[in-house]
Amino acid sequence: MNEPETLNWVKSSHSNNGGTCVEWAPAKAMSTGVVPVRDSKRPNGPVLMVSASAFAGLVTLARSANL
Repeated sequence: MNEPETLNWVKSSHSNNGGTCVEWAPAKAMSTGVVPVRDSKRPNGPVLMVSASAFAGLVTLARSANL
């Protein structure tokens, strides 16, 4: 039986502001081109897997949003 993959997660730079935050796994993204993303408040919750270009689009959208 295969062991589940252990990922090293990095929190959003906004994680300390009390808002809704995400984490991503940059090493996995660099090695596969697929970016795992999850809710930092639910580390055992679901993981969204997106392409690197889709993740870049999400980051651009988040930076341009009036949050």
